[in-house]
Amino acid sequence: MLEHGTHDIPAGKVAVIVTYLEMTSRVATKDIAAPQGVTFQRIKPTLEEYRDLFQRVGAHDWLWYGRLRLSDTELQALLDDPKRPIYTLMKDGRSEALLELDFTTQGACELAYFGLTPELIGSGAGRYLMNHAIAAAWGAGVSRFHLHTCTHDSPQALEFYLRSGFTVYKRKVDIDDDPRLLGLLPRDAAPRIAIL
Repeated sequence: MLEHGTHDIPAGKVAVIVTYLEMTSRVATKDIAAPQGVTFQRIKPTLEEYRDLFQRVGAHDWLWYGRLRLSDTELQALLDDPKRPIYTLMKDGRSEALLELDFTTQGACELAYFGLTPELIGSGAGRYLMNHAIAAAWGAGVSRFHLHTCTHDSPQALEFYLRSGFTVYKRKVDIDDDPRLLGLLPRDAAPRIAIL
């Protein structure tokens, strides 16, 4: 257990506060139209397509790297798992959003990844995508829909999830290797987060 006060973070590490949220009954969603030229669809990406989308959505600004640590075999197993559907928002023939659900725990759905590329940020696409996420999760007959976000994510993320009907149930501090120093991401990714 951490004691009160500040704590050193070793060189080469990053630290975040992780907030865990859940929804234990389906919330009503306001019906909204898709942004112009945007369509929602389930996809079955190749390894290259998935990694490209993952990085365009989360790597540069938000320091997403979890899936980048996986080998081809490990990532392919996730992509092939029918209990882990992947959806996107298409615009001009290109995937511009990542919605990855995880139904591997009986009776629950985890919002594993959720985000937009800069192309769609500010267009209303986030709310549109979340409505689809809520419908897909509860449409599968779960009793719990949950997710976590962290202080490296967009500053609007936590408030967005709260407005979407999720409630906070736990917080943790997470310390991990800096993915930029591991070569998983370029050194100029997420410049607002200092490299130690």
